[in-house]
Amino acid sequence: MFCDSPPCVEEEESEESILIHRTDALVAPDEELFLASAGQNDEFQTGNFTTIIEPVFCNASLSLAQPGYRVDSIYPSEFAVPLYGQVMPVLLIVTVIANTLIILVLSKRHMRSPTNMVLLAMALADMFTMLFPSPWLFYIYTLENYTEPIHPVSVCYAYVFMQEVMPNLFHTASIWLTLALAIQRYIYVCHPTVAVTWCTLPRVKWAIGWIFFLATLHQMTHLMTFNFKPQLTCHEGRVIESCNTILAVWLHGWEDYYYNLYYWFRVLFVHTLPCIVLVMLNLRLFSALRAAEEKRRRLVRDNRNSKESRKMRDSQSTTFMLIVVVTVFLIVEIPLAVITTLHIISVTTGMDALDYSKLPVMILFSNFVIACSYPINFAIYCGMSKVFRQTFSELFISSTTKGAAEVGNSRYSVANGTRTQTNETVV
Repeated sequence: MFCDSPPCVEEEESEESILIHRTDALVAPDEELFLASAGQNDEFQTGNFTTIIEPVFCNASLSLAQPGYRVDSIYPSEFAVPLYGQVMPVLLIVTVIANTLIILVLSKRHMRSPTNMVLLAMALADMFTMLFPSPWLFYIYTLENYTEPIHPVSVCYAYVFMQEVMPNLFHTASIWLTLALAIQRYIYVCHPTVAVTWCTLPRVKWAIGWIFFLATLHQMTHLMTFNFKPQLTCHEGRVIESCNTILAVWLHGWEDYYYNLYYWFRVLFVHTLPCIVLVMLNLRLFSALRAAEEKRRRLVRDNRNSKESRKMRDSQSTTFMLIVVVTVFLIVEIPLAVITTLHIISVTTGMDALDYSKLPVMILFSNFVIACSYPINFAIYCGMSKVFRQTFSELFISSTTKGAAEVGNSRYSVANGTRTQTNETVV
């Protein structure tokens, strides 16, 4: 690359500089470079993860060596620094506090139910999506080191693991958990007899485990598609050892097939189809909610079966709250789903579906908006769930009503002639 300020000084090659140049040729052979990263275009770049070798001036040949992956080449610094460097640390603190409170409340014994178990897993997934990249965001953007090389070479793997793999893993799990939540609520509302069999706590735990396993499998295979090799290059007048990203040996000759499969899988099963199914389920739940409200009003108007009317009201409140949760999710996820879909269509078909000069900014703001949504669920639960507020108060304010809460929060239904606990009502 062409070195940043101060510029590299061009001088006659000394024996020392020639040795450094030859070492570069030995450790960094001319291989095809790949770095598969969601949101980048189809030109895979090398990594600019570096460690200082020796404070010598760069020679002309080394100054023009293969540039490494620069952090400030991903997102424009004029947007990334204020969003990721200034706002994100505050947002991280709020998210960790809010989601920790959700986990503490939903972990209480009397709050354990199939629906609450999914909400708890969602809180964990959202929190870890923020936690893993936060050290790098703080170092790169808050401390404004986005023009500095990352070192040593071993940190290259840590950077990709924490900045790309783990956030994608937990974000994928969060999307699938939200889909599972909507499907579960649809079964409760529209097929209550089936819910007794399928929406039990053991089955929900099993489903959550499989969701995290599949999300892990999806990302870990991606982590094995490249390796890092050291490569000497020039940075600010010094010779440094940067990370050169090369394609894994097992993928040679199959890279086009793999990356097409990987990204189309993300487009279809992580972004597009979940959003489409969630929209359909939300509409169906809203329709069922209106029908249930009409039925409850008739019961109240006729002054009969007030207990049944009260149960219907509780179930409606739960359904409406989950509709709000899913709606917030869709509002922040659909833009990223559209961007990702258009990007993959452009790459695989050659169509000009996106303006790539604006793509980094669009992805930056989409990711930031998604991060802003993570603490919102706590406000939704507090604002729309009396049981959640009561349990939260018991946890931090008073324990005098604990016994009553443990008795009063289970819901029962009759299935096949037997009285079966389903705990279907959320928080």
